[in-house]
Amino acid sequence: MVKMSDMSSSQARAEVWARLSQSWDLIVVGGGITGAGILREATRAGLKALLIEQKDIAWGTSSRSSKLVHGGLRYLAQGHVLLTYHAVRERERLIREGPGLVDRLDFMLASYTGDRPSIWIFGVGLLAYDLLAGCWDHEYHGAKAFGEQVPQLDRHGLAGGFRYHDAQTDDSRLVLRVMREAVDAGGTVLTYAPATELILEGGQAVGVRVKDMAGSGQVAECRARAVINATGVWADRLRQQVKAPPRMRPLRGSHLIFSAERLPVKEAFTLQHPIDHRVMFVFPWEEMTVVGTTDLDHDLPLDEEPSISAQEVAYLMAAVEARFPTMRITLEDIISSYSGVRPVVNSGKADPSKETRDHVVWSEDGLITVTGGKLTTFRLIARDALKVAGQRLPGFKMPKQNLPLLNRMETTGSGWGSLPEGERRRLAGKYGADALKLIQAAQPGELERIPGCNVLWAELRWAARSEWVVHLDDLLLRRVRLGLLVPAGGQAFLPRIRAICQAELGWDDARWQREEGEYLERWRKHYSVPEASLIPDWRVMLAQSQAIWRPRAPELAAGAVSTASSAQASARAGD
Repeated sequence: MVKMSDMSSSQARAEVWARLSQSWDLIVVGGGITGAGILREATRAGLKALLIEQKDIAWGTSSRSSKLVHGGLRYLAQGHVLLTYHAVRERERLIREGPGLVDRLDFMLASYTGDRPSIWIFGVGLLAYDLLAGCWDHEYHGAKAFGEQVPQLDRHGLAGGFRYHDAQTDDSRLVLRVMREAVDAGGTVLTYAPATELILEGGQAVGVRVKDMAGSGQVAECRARAVINATGVWADRLRQQVKAPPRMRPLRGSHLIFSAERLPVKEAFTLQHPIDHRVMFVFPWEEMTVVGTTDLDHDLPLDEEPSISAQEVAYLMAAVEARFPTMRITLEDIISSYSGVRPVVNSGKADPSKETRDHVVWSEDGLITVTGGKLTTFRLIARDALKVAGQRLPGFKMPKQNLPLLNRMETTGSGWGSLPEGERRRLAGKYGADALKLIQAAQPGELERIPGCNVLWAELRWAARSEWVVHLDDLLLRRVRLGLLVPAGGQAFLPRIRAICQAELGWDDARWQREEGEYLERWRKHYSVPEASLIPDWRVMLAQSQAIWRPRAPELAAGAVSTASSAQASARAGD
């Protein structure tokens, strides 16, 4: 029997739709990292499990995080010791088990005169950080030594800093690898199939009605002994059908991506924003440089793809201007942007940055909802949700705690050809057991890199053939990330991408042209930046920041920007 993970997207969809009406042990609603983790653990427990997703795998928060697998140093500063403990332990586990997908990243924590809290508060936090992780891996450097290590950083007012480590990942590839390994173990996945309605019997959730949004528009009923709502920021939608009160507070985090040539950083920087003193990061990712993040209430419709605002661009550019002044970075240096909406449980705090990032599990009339939490702790979150679901599954036993998160991959042997070790490691991490199939599927010249990024042409072919791509943006924004890594979303490469992928996808010329037009419009609207004329002057904001800033009750990220902009006219999450 052909595995679902080896089928084309259309074959896999048809096969799943043909058996949706059978009885399931568990239905998981939501195709982000939490849903993927639940499906993986459920298959290990021997459950007949189905995961449905309203759009693409990792379409929401799980492809738009800060790409960091970290313990959350700032959460420790807020007193969330247990959250940080679990996160640093899971971080170390992911580094061990996912080389090439989750890799250690050195951080430089810079402190400047006037930063609040002071560098010594962070020093105490790093001491606790390492103790929780069971290692000693941070060191302090005075202003002179710190400045010599990172010459591109502004030295004016530099008080010193610490070196420590966390890790980073390609978040959407992490979701996809976990999900494909779950499918190989017996799980079932269906994308572009929203749960339009809960099936309630006797006041209890016993299944969902699912609509096909990538084909006929047909509706099917799926029934199971347990239903888990893992829809993240959308969690209240299903909860309201069991008359549960709304609990979510959507928070937007936005990032800018620059070429490493224009903003070169070999390690990550943890900085306090010069305007509002929020902690933010500048770090290397996929041979580019990412600057982020903001943290503000997201009041737009959740089904509308999030975009960076002009104010957020100015806020992030202000940090770059203040901390890397000699680089003379301008708006023209921005390659792309991305924004995600974090699923945070509302506790009523005025400052969104002070909301807890811990996860919760609710059981309400048969509907089990899991939401909140961090990318780093997805396995623990999944297990907590599965424990609650297990109460509805006679004879259920939790899978062992010490099972590996990711299947082991070797990078030796003749199947790898002449690829250098670094490339083998990257492919093995991102594609797991599919890496060798990807290499075997490559046509002449396709094991070369696409100019300007670290993606191989062969990755496009493999994703189009076997990774459940339904739309072009699935391919270019979440499978190979090309839309984030090269100018104009890769528009210049579309003719060759078409030559490689159109037949693999089974699209006729009209379908390709439609998909291409929709992709480019999506990129311009949601992954570029607003017109320069709409972006506030961040240099003026910086000049005014000393007058704006008050030590008490720091403004939230967007608030600081709005205040600065007003003065001119008259700154969790992956995770």
